Amino acid sequence: MSKQETQTQRPDDAQAIPMEMRDDGGAATQDGGDDPIASLQSDLDRFRDLALRSQADFDNYKKRAAREKDEAIKYANSSLLERLVAIIDNFELGLSAARGEGESSPIYAGMSMVLKQLTDFLADNGLQPIDAEGQKFDPNLHEAIAHEASKTVPEGIVIRQTRRGYKLKDRLLRPSSVVVSSGAPTA
Repeated sequence: MSKQETQTQRPDDAQAIPMEMRDDGGAATQDGGDDPIASLQSDLDRFRDLALRSQADFDNYKKRAAREKDEAIKYANSSLLERLVAIIDNFELGLSAARGEGESSPIYAGMSMVLKQLTDFLADNGLQPIDAEGQKFDPNLHEAIAHEASKTVPEGIVIRQTRRGYKLKDRLLRPSSVVVSSGAPTA
């Protein structure tokens, strides 16, 4: 098909295209009058709105991607630190066993220094231990493993901590396992 044949087969005026198939939203009137300026203005408004929405969506995407990247960097070490926390728990158990031989023991002194170095290193990386004993029970930070009656400790206060919890910067890494007071025993 030649170029001239395709041009003759295409309708050139807006009246040749049925109203429902036109892109101008029906800007051409039934009586044959055509308002190309209104049609162009409506197209311009529609494309301007589309461009603004696309720009806003792209800006939101860039902000979200930057925020996700910052969070990924901030909490990148969380799995490593979580595994180190379990090692600290076992190290502290060993330290309490070494304390049984006497605090002047060279083994106890050496283990204490290693534990201090390890906890200082973790603190430098944003790991903070959660002190639960004597605090009001907070389900966001504590995991209650038991309730115990106590004459001296009011209800809802942590009596003792069985496993220390940790926060990484502002996020909970591991909750503290605690025993919570249920108040004075009933007779």
